[in-house]
Amino acid sequence: MARIAVVGSGYVGLCTGTILADLGNEVVGIDIDSAKVAGLQAGKCPIFEPGLEEILERNVNAGRLSFTTDYSDAIPQAEFVFICVNTPSGAHGGADMSAVWSAARSVGGSLVPSSSRTIVINKSTMPIGSGDFIASLLTETARSGGAFAVVSNPEFLREGSAVQDMLHPDRIVLGSSDRLAAERVAELYRSFAAPIIVTDLRTAEMIKYASNAFLATRISFINEVAQICENLGADIRQVSLGMGLDRRIGPQFLNAGIGFGGSCFPKDVRALEYMAEDAGCHPQLLRAVLEINRDGRRRFVRKLNNLVGSLRGSTIAILGLTFKPDTDDLREAPALDIVRDLLARGATVRAYDPVAMDYARELLPTVIFCEDVYEAVWQADAAALITEWNEFKGIDFERVRTRMRRPILIDGRNLYDPEVMAALGFVYRGIGVPAVAVPYDPDMYHEATAPASFLKL
Repeated sequence: MARIAVVGSGYVGLCTGTILADLGNEVVGIDIDSAKVAGLQAGKCPIFEPGLEEILERNVNAGRLSFTTDYSDAIPQAEFVFICVNTPSGAHGGADMSAVWSAARSVGGSLVPSSSRTIVINKSTMPIGSGDFIASLLTETARSGGAFAVVSNPEFLREGSAVQDMLHPDRIVLGSSDRLAAERVAELYRSFAAPIIVTDLRTAEMIKYASNAFLATRISFINEVAQICENLGADIRQVSLGMGLDRRIGPQFLNAGIGFGGSCFPKDVRALEYMAEDAGCHPQLLRAVLEINRDGRRRFVRKLNNLVGSLRGSTIAILGLTFKPDTDDLREAPALDIVRDLLARGATVRAYDPVAMDYARELLPTVIFCEDVYEAVWQADAAALITEWNEFKGIDFERVRTRMRRPILIDGRNLYDPEVMAALGFVYRGIGVPAVAVPYDPDMYHEATAPASFLKL
């Protein structure tokens, strides 16, 4: 089994290191956050990812997985070094590579003379050409006799499904100018039944960006079609079904909603747009993808405003805050923009999320955070579903309706059936779904009293 160092114990680094340890390798994670390292050494997972904490604890207890803040504790003994640090968006949209450059210098400074080369593997999403630049940094900083090779091995992990994605990848991409180094990395994945693509550094880096940009494009495309469906009276759910049955298209990423968020799609599309423009290209499609995604959040708030009549002085219940279910990640989450827009328009916001409330309190200090859905909808003028957590599929909507001041529900993920919601007495709106007329019955609304403007909907 291999001796592996993983630089960075964030989402990608932690999932990568933990699964490689579970395969029997000896893995040391390196992170500059001493508090995080102490928690990891105790088997405590700092992120919410289904199945990960159990595997982490098992491998820490077995002695296959450990963590440190000191590069010299891990790099000299390592055969493979994975660089898995953050590459967030910079001021102009390009990737901020400062953490990568710092990590590469520290790795280079810790390389020691050896009879074999250390394989440095770029796992973080890095701009095209980063592999070449990291090789030059390692050359500058490595001690005399410290031999290395650089391989690009981009990650394709989905938050909420990362453990399964690591164990059952669609493909493994390896890029290097050194074929033998790439083949050594391929050996780490020999137990995975997945095709392995070996190419040059820059092509491997581009595969990652092109993949994420294409998936983001599908999302923005179907959301634009959903807007057209709303205006023309078609049903995007049936449109998506009809499209997805075409083998040339397929059903994935054709669910209309508010739009994409998270740590990958927004920043990677922006970074690719930046690189394309810097290279003298004209990335019109990438710009449109980002613009459509931004507009989806604004349109959602406008829809709320139109239904409520005026957001100023109203109370809005927000159901779900993370950018997708089965994660506690709030990075680029649509809910953050939507909530901030609601607050700016004078609304009071009551919110509930199954896992991300502690993080959200730091970002949205004026929001009222609630213990469950039923507390969140208390005396609300409207409820807005933002994240399609499984918990929300089993809501008692009769109870919800009686607790709301006005039974208005906007479904940002088309989780519910419009006819069922109408029969329960809600004024319901989805994304790209025809509105269902609700006959006014004051007995149905219990505590709620509908104003005249509400009756016209």
